[in-house]
Amino acid sequence: MKNILIADGHYVVRTGTALLLESKLGSSCKIDFAETYNEAKEMVSKKMYDLLIIDIDIPQSIFKAMVKELKKKQKQLKILIFSTYEENVGIQYIEEGAAGYLNKGASESEILMVVKSIFEEGYYYTVNMMKKLVSHSTESHSVERLSKREFQIFKLLAEGNGNIEISNILNLKMSTISTYKKKIFEKLNVKNVVDLVRIYDDMH
Repeated sequence: MKNILIADGHYVVRTGTALLLESKLGSSCKIDFAETYNEAKEMVSKKMYDLLIIDIDIPQSIFKAMVKELKKKQKQLKILIFSTYEENVGIQYIEEGAAGYLNKGASESEILMVVKSIFEEGYYYTVNMMKKLVSHSTESHSVERLSKREFQIFKLLAEGNGNIEISNILNLKMSTISTYKKKIFEKLNVKNVVDLVRIYDDMH
């Protein structure tokens, strides 16, 4: 059961998004609502959520600072920014720690794809967003400390493959890929796949 919190100042957005998710994800999700940022913050303080879908312009918003403040309350909380702004604005929130950005003009299939991606992979970034995120950083890390297998998985991750694809390519169990992924993150001192892409880009 996935606990989802939809935080938006507009009733139509809250209920419409909930109806879509409930109709497609069925009994596998439980959805709560917040009309203001303070309400969302209070709910995150009291209950564990797998996903928070929040609008940048929610009443009482503190904008980018919302991401870090909310993640201080729940370190593992995945935050999806759901707004009318362009991707360039969404990228700023991803750099603060959000798991993804989605425009409110997205289709039903796009919304479902993004939510499923966050549940399965832990994040959702379009190719365009990935490129812009990479260009925002020139940080370099040494990959010399990676084993041959770790480097192989690092390369596949940086090229946009998810755990499922890597599992199929290398004929390894999903749990094994997750273990390798954790080791790679620790050795390279990174927190997410975007950072891996930056490192990979610096190598070329």
